[in-house]
Amino acid sequence: MAEQSPADSQGAGVTRRAVLGTGAGVAVATMLPLQSAAAQEISVSNETGTTLFVSTTVNGRAVALDIDSRASLLDLLRERLGFSGTKKGCDHGQCGACTVHLDGRTVVSGLTLAAKVAGRQVTTIEGLADGDTLHPMQAAFIDHDALQCGYCTPGQIMSAVACVRQGHATDKASIRQFMSGNICRCGAYAGIVAAIEDVAANSKEG
Repeated sequence: MAEQSPADSQGAGVTRRAVLGTGAGVAVATMLPLQSAAAQEISVSNETGTTLFVSTTVNGRAVALDIDSRASLLDLLRERLGFSGTKKGCDHGQCGACTVHLDGRTVVSGLTLAAKVAGRQVTTIEGLADGDTLHPMQAAFIDHDALQCGYCTPGQIMSAVACVRQGHATDKASIRQFMSGNICRCGAYAGIVAAIEDVAANSKEG
């Protein structure tokens, strides 16, 4: 058998490396349009949602509007209705910054679907004061220095109001237990407990 010269090998023009490289290139080129189409589908499905009509009451005012079925109560309050006192904290329902009242009970609005408030009563920090007269709990928080940076304060006050109204402000331990879902990163806990005790002892109203 005659030996094949290097020149003849090059002339054949096909090497194992070339075949593998070409095959890989074809495979990638074939997959890219499919991947792009899939990405477009995901993007479109994530951007579209069902619109619902919701009628509710927020801080004593009737509200009726169309909402995205996936919207949270927090987003409805802040972005659609302008009640920015309620704060967005952890997005996991662990810090309590987004606490509001729903039919008089505390809920973390960041984990509550806005669609669930249809026909119900929502109260935010803006709904506690009577005009220029602060709610007793708001005044007590000021009197007892129960805040520092103030970011968690709206949620703290909403929980504190419920603590008194629901009869949990009987002693420091009970107050701390009820308020355990509200985190103050500044550490103003002593003032918060004192404010709640003050309101519970003097007004019996939260």
